[in-house]
Amino acid sequence: MSSPDHRGTHTVITSIRTSTAVGAALALTVSLALTACAGEDGSPSDDGAAGASAAARTAGAADVKDPLVATFDGGLYILDGKSLKRAATIGLPGFNRVNPAGDDSHVFVSTSTGFRLLDARRTAFTDIAYEGAKPGHVVRHAGRTVLFSDGTGEVNAFDPALLAGGEKPRGRTYTAAEPHHGVAVELSNGELLTTLGTEEKRTGAIVLDKANKERARSENCPGVHGEAAAQGEAVAVGCEDGVLIYKDGEFTKVDAPDTYGRIGNQAGSDKSPVLLGDYKTDPDAELERPTRISLIDTRTARLRLVDLGTSYSFRSLGRGPHGEALVLGTDGALRVIDPATGKVEKKIPVVDAWQEPLDWQQARPALFVRGHTAYVSEPGKRALHAVDLASGDRTASVTLPKATNELSGAVAGH
Repeated sequence: MSSPDHRGTHTVITSIRTSTAVGAALALTVSLALTACAGEDGSPSDDGAAGASAAARTAGAADVKDPLVATFDGGLYILDGKSLKRAATIGLPGFNRVNPAGDDSHVFVSTSTGFRLLDARRTAFTDIAYEGAKPGHVVRHAGRTVLFSDGTGEVNAFDPALLAGGEKPRGRTYTAAEPHHGVAVELSNGELLTTLGTEEKRTGAIVLDKANKERARSENCPGVHGEAAAQGEAVAVGCEDGVLIYKDGEFTKVDAPDTYGRIGNQAGSDKSPVLLGDYKTDPDAELERPTRISLIDTRTARLRLVDLGTSYSFRSLGRGPHGEALVLGTDGALRVIDPATGKVEKKIPVVDAWQEPLDWQQARPALFVRGHTAYVSEPGKRALHAVDLASGDRTASVTLPKATNELSGAVAGH
């Protein structure tokens, strides 16, 4: 999941109950929680409540192609991925977080009791849930989806193709030595890479075999946060002084050029050996607005910094279908960058200029990429846009009843 790299952990919990009685009562209770990323919009609305009722009445009736899910203050919008037509509104009070579940239908929503599975294609919640306090990162890699619950340290890994069966998939479980804001990823050979830390301090990562026995360890990654995988299945986690790469059974540390050079958010592609990361250098900033990105070559363990001439936020990073590095700047342009050279090959104007708010929970433009399409939200205009990455043309736009915050969707394949 895309998330900021501020230090601290937050949880927002709210609940809503709507009921109608026609002989029998139908009740829907949903409590939303969020775990923010190390240091990273609240009351129900008429629109949201109506949406929840509509969703209850029409559960299973919709068939939304390539669904998108956008959060707003009080719920979720489900949209058609091509036309951006709004297919459903589900009322959920508070700040909601969403992540792809790993197939063409489902999205995980973080709740007060854990991860709940939303069938975005049919615009209804399923009965599948993974309980655990402070649900955090959702990672998709090598045909597996991995959930990490910060409040318990529990890891759940499974084949997302099994979600279509309607029952909770049987999968692999692991519990970290201590709960912490962490992340885990399962590799194609069955190894599990997961972070090390406590609620107060995070130090690195370990790799476990199929039997959950430790195979490799590195505690040379202070403030470890986030993950991304590159071509050749090189997996990296971010540190406050660079990145830590795991490849071919070994850890390699790539040092930042600054004593404090935090790379807390990363984006990878199996079409490129180079990872895209953010880059921050002020540990005391209330909110640092960086203008440089990091490009980490996992073959050579070298790090390149590129100044974009504009700042960006933790929701600005993405990868294109050919491995292009994508960054949505606060000047409103989506930059298409050659990860091998750092050259900005294209600047696509998408939204008006914006500034990242101090409160990480407040809405700001968000980038979500699926195939050849980049979806960009514009909360200042309550708008959402679809952009063809090849041509740079805007293929669809929609104005929604409320400003959106998080943006995600169903994504099949890894």
